[in-house]
Amino acid sequence: MLIMILGLLIFLGSHSVRIFADDWRQAQCERLGETTWKLAYSAVSVLGLAIAIWGYGQMRLDPIFVWFPPTGLRHLVLLLMIPAFIMLVAAYVPHNAIKAKLGHPMMLAVKIWALAHLLANGRLGDIVFFGAFLVWAILAFRAAKQRDRANPPPARESRATATVLTVVIGLVAYYLFAFHLHVLVTGMPVMG
Repeated sequence: MLIMILGLLIFLGSHSVRIFADDWRQAQCERLGETTWKLAYSAVSVLGLAIAIWGYGQMRLDPIFVWFPPTGLRHLVLLLMIPAFIMLVAAYVPHNAIKAKLGHPMMLAVKIWALAHLLANGRLGDIVFFGAFLVWAILAFRAAKQRDRANPPPARESRATATVLTVVIGLVAYYLFAFHLHVLVTGMPVMG
């Protein structure tokens, strides 16, 4: 579990610079250049995520169960992941009404994903892993909203076609991941 925690600290720590040290981050972007900063940030993030995922897999080999979730919660996860996937896509499709309304749909998607997986997994490692992402997403969303209040972003124009496209891509991504890719990526079937 220590390997997983180390990976989480690296990954979520790098993603928390904007939450806790935005001025320092801005100074580094100016000093190094935006591209160099993004490359370094990405390298650290990928390393941290790889370590966290590997540690998570190792943790599953010798699990410590805190509780045994009822099967019904797994069905709830399937439902909660639908809006999570749609919000994830909304973060990237320009001019959709979901992003215009919510402002930061990626962080909301992470909140839903983490909470849903906390409900359906009762191992200590799962609680640490998904709990860390949930806490990070809450803090990141709050920090993003504070930045928006300090410097309001320009009004986001939305178009119906972009919103429909967002929902359709989100639903297709949900279907493909939940029913075909989840076991390949995580080693666990959705309802296993």
